[in-house]
Amino acid sequence: MTEPDQASAHQEGLVRVIGVGALSLGVVNMVVGAGIFILPGRIAAELGSAAILAYLICSVAIALIFLCFAEVGSRVTRSGGSFAYIEEAFGPFAGFIASILMWFGYLALSDAAITVAMVETLTIGLPLLGAGLPRGLFIIGVFTLLSIVNIRGAKSGVRLYMVNTLAKLVPLLLLLAAGLFAMNVENLAIPEWPSAQQLGAGAIILFFAFGGAESALNASGEIKDPARTVPLGLLTGVAGLLVLYIGLQTVSQGVLGAELANNTEAPLAAVATEALGGWGGKMLLVGVVVSIFGTLSGEMLGAPRVIFASSLAGHLPKALSKLHPRYNTPHVAIVFFAALVCAFALSGTFVYLAVFATGSLLLLYLGVSLSVLRLRQRDGLPEAGLFRLPFGPLIPVSSALVVGWLLLQVPLGEALSIAGLIGASAVVYAVRRGRHLLD
Repeated sequence: MTEPDQASAHQEGLVRVIGVGALSLGVVNMVVGAGIFILPGRIAAELGSAAILAYLICSVAIALIFLCFAEVGSRVTRSGGSFAYIEEAFGPFAGFIASILMWFGYLALSDAAITVAMVETLTIGLPLLGAGLPRGLFIIGVFTLLSIVNIRGAKSGVRLYMVNTLAKLVPLLLLLAAGLFAMNVENLAIPEWPSAQQLGAGAIILFFAFGGAESALNASGEIKDPARTVPLGLLTGVAGLLVLYIGLQTVSQGVLGAELANNTEAPLAAVATEALGGWGGKMLLVGVVVSIFGTLSGEMLGAPRVIFASSLAGHLPKALSKLHPRYNTPHVAIVFFAALVCAFALSGTFVYLAVFATGSLLLLYLGVSLSVLRLRQRDGLPEAGLFRLPFGPLIPVSSALVVGWLLLQVPLGEALSIAGLIGASAVVYAVRRGRHLLD
């Protein structure tokens, strides 16, 4: 860890309570949201039974990217995750842009989107939540509860997302086990191999579905022994996700066969109904709600730490870096983030903005991959006791190339939106910098 990072970590005043197990579950929690419940059908619609090949390609890409996170995350241990890593490597301007892309461009908008998805799922059984005051009160109540739990301490937030993660995994693991006995191996045969272009399109969809694992590192200032915990917890969580996703795709294809491609809205519910009966489909419906709530609970632990860290760095108002006098948690940042997400979710007009959240995330991935190279060039290889990538620059360079290729696939409209956000952020940074120099 460099000297500036040591000082920042010391000055934060946060309590380090997150261990390997909690971080691993946090990684799983951040990724296993609503997407896993619809992913198998959409990939099958693209590639049929050859979908498993796209998973293998995606696995390689994800492994490269998160190996970079493992090295830089063991070196930079203050709060902020991707933003902190990029700022440590490239300075305050890059850090400011990264922080805006992270907490606004990605976290706030995507959290608001999945909140709406959760409420819309609940309206199937509770039509009262479809609109109006009941819907608004429910959304406000959800974020009030999450805020209170996280203000009371990182341990409370960790316990909540650990319980939620385990709760969301139970129906998925049960479906995985039951599906193994209900599947027809003949359905896994690949009658026609897809083209490279088709595989690429499928891999991009899967890559987007894996987005968010790095959010578990946003609370880096509260991770115990980060040099050991970050690489071990991160890579264990990502490995578990790969096994889970590949297993669910295999079972879904084996149970439904060609019909899987026709179930793009709720394919796992269809698999559960076939493998477990009518109650299985209802179980998966409940699983969607639990899964999304679990993701939100994890985001409410990590995302405010990005705002807190950005405030400490002087990028946001100082009030956002205040700690609660009793619980030593960034309570102002927690309330601010909860209010922001809640406002977007209540408006119901923001959903179209969520499409550029993935583009923002890809830029952050590119920044982290390049941060590995920059920190090595400036500070040398990680010292003894820290995680060090093998094969010299091969892994970070390969990661940067993979992310760069994916960025080229971003639609023009989304790319222009991201460029607008970056431009506006640069103007804000210049104004704040100018005022600081005048003072």
